[in-house]
Amino acid sequence: MIKVVVFDCDGVMFESREANRAFYNHILAAFGRKEMTEEELFYVHMHTAGDSIAHLFQGRKELESARQYWLNTDYTQFLPLMIMDPGLKGFLRYLKPKYKVAIATNRTTTMDKLLEIFELKDYFDMVVSALDVVNSKPHPEPLLKIMDRFKVLPQEVIYIGDSELDEKAACAADISLIAYKNKGLTAAYHVDGFHEVVPILEDNCSS
Repeated sequence: MIKVVVFDCDGVMFESREANRAFYNHILAAFGRKEMTEEELFYVHMHTAGDSIAHLFQGRKELESARQYWLNTDYTQFLPLMIMDPGLKGFLRYLKPKYKVAIATNRTTTMDKLLEIFELKDYFDMVVSALDVVNSKPHPEPLLKIMDRFKVLPQEVIYIGDSELDEKAACAADISLIAYKNKGLTAAYHVDGFHEVVPILEDNCSS
């Protein structure tokens, strides 16, 4: 029986590609750099901000300055570019009485503000960002931390993710993955919207 439902953030709760593009291009521009390539955008969309800055400025003398600039940049200005999945709040209302609900994300300093702006904080029992672990995804530590908090077994948890990092983290933690809008992932289930997750959970309750 599923007891804990875990969400990834980017690509699941929010479509954040354009917000990420604007954020990192803003940092690059501050150092006279060109905008990201599509390959670089793909990288930063999945990795932590620290890893992304290291990737974008690898081998450059401005790396440490870029890190400091990132830490001092207010992400709030980019939040209007974040698009919340239209089915998210309804799904969270469905989950709240029955399940513990958590987030495992590679976001860092922006996660709390994001939940506050979109009025989502009260829906989650636990949020694990890259700041809360030694090893971020694809390492299973974020998911293991959630299991430890709620004292549950892997088969009592399901993870909704959209990337290869989510696939690898779920596999390493022995947790079933619901691949969100990404049929290319190896997962227990594939869905195109949160309404498709409800029967999956109902089946697990009755089995």
